[in-house]
Amino acid sequence: MVGKFRRANSSSKPMSRTYFPYLSRFSSGSRCSMSIVVWSLVGFLIILHLYTLISHTNIQSKVTHTSISRNPLLSELEVVEEENIQMPPPRRRSPRAAKRKPKRPTTLIDEFLDESSQIRHIFFPSMKMAVDPMKDAGNDSFYYYPGRIWLDTEGNPIQAHGGGILYDERSSTYYWYGEYKDGPTYHAHKKGAARVDIIGVGCYSSKDLWTWKNEGIVLAADERNETDLHKSNVLERPKVIYNDKTRQYVMWMHIDDANYTKASVGVAVSDSPTGPFDYLFSKRPHGFDSRDMTIFKDDDGVAYLIYSSEDNTELHIGPLNKEYLDVTHDVRRILVGQHREAPALFKHEGTYYMITSGCSGWAPNEALAHAAESIMGPWENMGNPCIGGNKIFRATTFFAQSTFVLPLPGLPASFIFMADRWNPADLRDSRYVWLPLTVGGAADLPLDYSFGFPLWSRVSIYWHKRWRLPARWSA
Repeated sequence: MVGKFRRANSSSKPMSRTYFPYLSRFSSGSRCSMSIVVWSLVGFLIILHLYTLISHTNIQSKVTHTSISRNPLLSELEVVEEENIQMPPPRRRSPRAAKRKPKRPTTLIDEFLDESSQIRHIFFPSMKMAVDPMKDAGNDSFYYYPGRIWLDTEGNPIQAHGGGILYDERSSTYYWYGEYKDGPTYHAHKKGAARVDIIGVGCYSSKDLWTWKNEGIVLAADERNETDLHKSNVLERPKVIYNDKTRQYVMWMHIDDANYTKASVGVAVSDSPTGPFDYLFSKRPHGFDSRDMTIFKDDDGVAYLIYSSEDNTELHIGPLNKEYLDVTHDVRRILVGQHREAPALFKHEGTYYMITSGCSGWAPNEALAHAAESIMGPWENMGNPCIGGNKIFRATTFFAQSTFVLPLPGLPASFIFMADRWNPADLRDSRYVWLPLTVGGAADLPLDYSFGFPLWSRVSIYWHKRWRLPARWSA
């Protein structure tokens, strides 16, 4: 027995075939079972993907039809308007200049940035075309003209750039806060960006979102050199929210030095929406650099700070404390590596949406819409929300940059998209681009962080040369 056992053990292959034949069957059966599992999983994913695509198409057609039919008042705002801007003839160049460097074809963006362009009046219409609510009557009443000069009730151009709007329930009044840039444009140094000295934060009040009364400068520059508000520094994108517990109006803003190295947020408070606001301090939130920013007050009263950070390569978001005077320790990094700025956040039917711009200085670039089920993320990209104009208009956010999205109570899924058309040659002459924004129809892009298409609706910003809110809508 021992001898036979040793001879059988001297060769493993005969032993496995003769004495343990079930091992081969077990090994091949395992491979077969594994293949069945893998191909079953692949088939399931394919079926799920096809189902998602079909559902996405059905949802898109259903919701798109619903978005137009749910409220006939909105159908006019969702009409697509096209633009056909003719490029001016090329300028003559001296033979010497042409020999030195071949000239690349001039683009519409070049013409926009060129203060001597023959078509500059298209982007920056003259004062003769200004919107004057005190004079416009009859058929011109309550019409918005994106890009035109907009006058207040005293006949002066509104100075509220990079701003946002607060609806004050106590006075049933809208307050528009923004950068007061009514000063000369210059460069602090040769390579510095175009700038205007700090004058302060302007405030305007309105009952109808069209006629605006100048309430004055509610946070003024400080003459003392050591302060954040000294005229040589930077104050941008002021936003104001109301704290129901402290009964204070709280302003957050981007505070910087002329070289944009301070990269901080500033906080000010007031007992009145028309100020004056008392400036409290500046800081780097969560210990990070902060430039373009906004604040958002949620339905439950919790407020959030959203800001561009890490040299504008990503956004950070986190809640404020109960007094809205500081951030908490909770913070999330979102849109990492995407180089987005100028965030404008809003909410619809439990979903959070945000419009951002790329980083190109004063030059316009393509907007992106984002969405999230939780305000802290993850945030998904939804593509370019701009509709109408032409390809260049859509690729430049209608030659403007996002600053705020204003809800319109009484108009389902409807908002006003507020943007600035910057004029780097004369920043005080920068214009406002207000356009209708709607939420409806299925999203265009699949999810970044999970399989399939999202269930939330797409965001659409419609280009109009001239538009107004439905006549039946009342502020």
